[in-house]
Amino acid sequence: MAHGFALLEERVDLSVVVNTGDDLELHGLHVSPDLDTVMYTLAGLANTATGWGVADETWSAAAMLERYGQPTWFGLGDRDLATHITRTARLAAGEALTTVTRQLKDSLGIRADLLPMSDQPVRTKVRTATGWLDFQDYFVRRHHADPVLELRFDGLSSAQPTADVLAAIESADLIVIAPSNPFVSVAPILGLARVTEALTRAQPSVVAVSPIVAGGALRGPAADMLQSLSGEPPTSAGIARHYARQYPGLIDALVIDTADEANAPAIGASGIEPLVRGTLIGQPDARRQLAEELLELVRA
Repeated sequence: MAHGFALLEERVDLSVVVNTGDDLELHGLHVSPDLDTVMYTLAGLANTATGWGVADETWSAAAMLERYGQPTWFGLGDRDLATHITRTARLAAGEALTTVTRQLKDSLGIRADLLPMSDQPVRTKVRTATGWLDFQDYFVRRHHADPVLELRFDGLSSAQPTADVLAAIESADLIVIAPSNPFVSVAPILGLARVTEALTRAQPSVVAVSPIVAGGALRGPAADMLQSLSGEPPTSAGIARHYARQYPGLIDALVIDTADEANAPAIGASGIEPLVRGTLIGQPDARRQLAEELLELVRA
């Protein structure tokens, strides 16, 4: 979704607020998976086949780490390692994550502002039948196969959104909640009290894009979490009811795919306006088209 708006860069001043609850420390390095995925995508470097990491990656460092007996279940390619080494060194020198992220994205020629949700650490924990797991342990090492019974976000109650995040919200003409997982990608951001306050005060509409299409998530465990954590069926209407219950009055409209048009009346009944559009945005042309259609909301 961010890439779709970035493709309209002559018409859009884009800020992307990104979850940092998935961050982890690995091999002594600070890894920010969500920030890096957005950054590589906007820079045209992303591995589109996997949805993470860098295209045309090599794995010499990972092979050597394995020989040393180090864990390699979380794949860090050679080019990707350069990002983590640079980030870790600058954080260790006392720079804030926001400052470091801006330096990294500028070096890659990204025009959009890429904003960590907070400069203070937040870590997502997942409770399964085997107990509490670090998010990446659940998501990557265990291939998100365990039913999720509960989530917690360590550090969230004391973390603060940055001034840049609040300024981006307050100055926005359009606010879009991307079709990310509402529970582990969106909830940490909306869980920052001053973010929800800023969104509530925001003058433009707050529009969410459903991550569920035709009864399932295109990638990841969003559909399973919708059922296990919210008790809702894996439908766009279920997403609307979840957002309406968790964030009353916050979201004005939910964009759903044309395949889910039958969900529109139930979405309206939840107090959220349904907007039926094509939301299968795996390809750049589709991303651009949806971004253009959402921009029309500003003109309406």
